[in-house]
Amino acid sequence: MPQQARPEVLPPEDATLRARTRVGGKLFDDENLDLLAHVLDDWFRIPGTSIRFGLDGIIGLIPGLGDVLAGLASCIIVIAAWFRGVPYVTLARMVVNLGLDVVIGAIPLLGDAFDIAWKANRRNYALLSRHLRQPHRHTWKDAVFLLCILVALWAMFAIPVLVIVWLAEWLLKRP
Repeated sequence: MPQQARPEVLPPEDATLRARTRVGGKLFDDENLDLLAHVLDDWFRIPGTSIRFGLDGIIGLIPGLGDVLAGLASCIIVIAAWFRGVPYVTLARMVVNLGLDVVIGAIPLLGDAFDIAWKANRRNYALLSRHLRQPHRHTWKDAVFLLCILVALWAMFAIPVLVIVWLAEWLLKRP
């Protein structure tokens, strides 16, 4: 007697894996986003070294406008992550990566070296693909990263204020 075929039981679909729009999963596929990150961050190699850079580093050499244009091109990966249903904490981390790239990249020469080393597009693509493979597993890491950034920003603003207050008190107490 032939054996009965058992129906395949599929797990329930996870809401975080669904794209936010119908076009989201198709418009921004992995191959295109990986190519974009590669072109922007590590398309070229300096001969004789392992240093790689992309159009982001080259466009960033244009004073003022270059980093803004490179940042706009980098926004495509963040937008794709939103379309594909990446959690909001990860989107915030991606925006921070991009913001650091644009703000520090605006510093002449030092910022260009930072652009080449930081590779925000590669980082953001890795975050996107990690969260599509394992949706809830690494979300706490994104929250810790954002918390560290907030503490660093608070320290950057609070420490100078505290020093000024201390200095003002010291100057007022002098005879």
